[in-house]
Amino acid sequence: MPIDSAGSPDPADLDALVIGGGQAGLAVGYHLRRHGLRFLILDAAGRPGGAWRRFWPSLRLFSPAEHSSLPGRPMPPEPGEEYPGADHAVKYLTDYEERYELPVRRPVTARAVRRIPGGLAVDTDTGTLAARAVISTTGTWSRPFVPALPGRDRYRGRVLHTVDYRGPKEFTGRRVVVVGGGNSGAQIAADLAPHARILWVARRPPRFLPDDIDGRALFDTATARRRALEAGRPDPGGVAALGDVVVTEAVREARDRAALTALPMFDRLEPEGPRWADGTVRPADAIILCTGFRPALAHLAPLRLRRTRGRIPVEGTRSVDEPRLFLLGYGDWTGPASATLIGVGRPARETAAAVADLPEVRAARGSRAGAG
Repeated sequence: MPIDSAGSPDPADLDALVIGGGQAGLAVGYHLRRHGLRFLILDAAGRPGGAWRRFWPSLRLFSPAEHSSLPGRPMPPEPGEEYPGADHAVKYLTDYEERYELPVRRPVTARAVRRIPGGLAVDTDTGTLAARAVISTTGTWSRPFVPALPGRDRYRGRVLHTVDYRGPKEFTGRRVVVVGGGNSGAQIAADLAPHARILWVARRPPRFLPDDIDGRALFDTATARRRALEAGRPDPGGVAALGDVVVTEAVREARDRAALTALPMFDRLEPEGPRWADGTVRPADAIILCTGFRPALAHLAPLRLRRTRGRIPVEGTRSVDEPRLFLLGYGDWTGPASATLIGVGRPARETAAAVADLPEVRAARGSRAGAG
C-alpha cells in the first residue's frame, strides 16, 4: 500500500485500488466488499456524488427512481417527481457510500498507473499506493470534447461546453446557439428556450425517441442486444437504433411548442456569430457545445494499452493486454449501459468476481486465512 523500505510500492496490503468515487466506483466497491477483498476507492472530488454534483440544476434522470439504483439499495423516490433530479442523485450516492461504509479517500488524484512486481502502482498527488489489481472508473465528465470551429479565434461571443452550463439565468434575453443533437443538446436547448433566443444546430437531424420510451426501455434494449451477441445471434441494434433524444417532460414541452427545431451545423464562426454554407450569418452572444466527452484515461498512459480510437481493448471490463487492470463505466464498450446508474450493476459484479479470481488475489486471501 505505501512505499516499502526498498523504495518500491509494496502491493501486499491491497487486493484492489478503485480510481474514481462516482457511481461506477461505488458499485464495484459494493461487490468487492461482498467478496471480502481489501480495497480502497480514490476519488479526486472533495465530496461524494460523482459527476452528478456538477450537472446543471434542471437536469433530470431518464428513469424513475426504482429504475435508477445501484446494487443492494434502491434509490428512494424524490417527493413530487417521477424522474429524480441531479441533486437527488447526489444525495443517494452520498447515502450509499455511507451506508456500506465504503473506504473512499478524497480528494486524491491518480496521476499514473504503472506495473510493478506482483501488481500495479498508482502514483497520486498524495503519494504512491499499490495493489494486485486496479479498477479505473474515472468516467468521461472531466474530459469534454471540444471540436475545432473555424473562425473561433475571431468570434466575439462566449464559447462554452456542457460542463460549463449552470442554468439559464446568465443567458436571459441573450442570443444563444446550442450545438449538438443528443440528449444534452436537447435538454439545454429546452432549458434555455423560455429565457433566451436560441438556435439549436446539429450535424444531422436529431431523432426523438417515442414519448413512452425512458431509461427503463433503454436498459432493456441494451440488455437484449448483449444477450443476442453473447448467444451468437444477429445484432438487433442497440439504443442508438431507437433514436438520439429521450423525451423528458421539459423536452416534450419545448418540442410541442416548436422551440426544438434543429438547423444544420454551421460552417464557420464570424466575429458576430455562425455562418452557414449559403452565406447566412446569425448573430449570437454565446455558443454552447453539447458535443460529448471522451474517456478520462490519461492516468493509464504509462501502461501503453491504447489502440484504435484511443480505447483500451477489453474483454468484458478486463484489459486484454494487462489482466490486472479493469475499466468500468465508460459506456457500452465496458459493459452495456455501464455509464448509467442501473446499468453499471452487472459489469461491477462481474469485475469484482474477476478480481477475486486473480491468482495473486486468491493466493493473498489464502495467506490471510491461514494467518488467521
